[in-house]
Amino acid sequence: MSTKIVLYLVSHASGELVEMLARNAVTQLAGVEVKRHLWKAVRHLDQVPEILGALASAPGYLLHSISHSDVREALEEGCRRLAIPYQFALEPLLGQLAEYSGAEVQVHNSSRDVFDEDYYRRVEAMKYTLAHDDGIGSEDLDGADVIVVGVSRATKTPTCMYLASRGIKAANVPLVPGAPPPVGLLQANGPLVVGLTVDPVRLATVRAARLSALKDDANIDYADLDGLRREVLEARRLFIRRGWPIIDASHRSIEQTASMIIEMLRKRAEGR
Repeated sequence: MSTKIVLYLVSHASGELVEMLARNAVTQLAGVEVKRHLWKAVRHLDQVPEILGALASAPGYLLHSISHSDVREALEEGCRRLAIPYQFALEPLLGQLAEYSGAEVQVHNSSRDVFDEDYYRRVEAMKYTLAHDDGIGSEDLDGADVIVVGVSRATKTPTCMYLASRGIKAANVPLVPGAPPPVGLLQANGPLVVGLTVDPVRLATVRAARLSALKDDANIDYADLDGLRREVLEARRLFIRRGWPIIDASHRSIEQTASMIIEMLRKRAEGR
């Protein structure tokens, strides 16, 4: 029986290095079936949220060859916050060669030579979104442009990452069964609050896959269909009581859901 893993390969160039390393490593692992995702020419900060959104949607292992310090820091910080294991492709070889030779490692400090207002806006949005993912910082959410609320695995994190790549500060607040919503969420006045809902049957499939990937056999209630129906219903009732717009993400892509939120923000800014 094979073990299935998701392998994310992120390269600053053609991707040949990370692909070669991954291919050679996997061939030496018995009974491993790999699904690969490759990003090439990743050189700018505003490319990072898309990658993190994919990681949040389907966790796996990340191997990268990003040497630019700002992009690497953002990518690795996002992995740490999402509890995604990662590896810089040139380590530990680079560190060992530097120690052996006594040479200093040259760090590429910036991914760009030109910085414009839009670039800084995207960077700040990404930093905010990473700092307010999965309920983090939910005691104060007034700095957000939008707060995305929903039950676990309702695609909140990847949607927020996509919004961040468009320069929108998006906070992600999960609803926990049997627990009241965070006070900071209910007291937030400035941000647009959007409720994400999802079909319980589809949600059960997603959560079961998540438990399988984590090899977690103890939390069977997490994917129990009857419990999910109650959980989704309670979430929808909260959205209606609070007057928050609702998006059914069951059969929508991350881009479609995010586009609907962007349109809501545009109409809100126009006073409609």
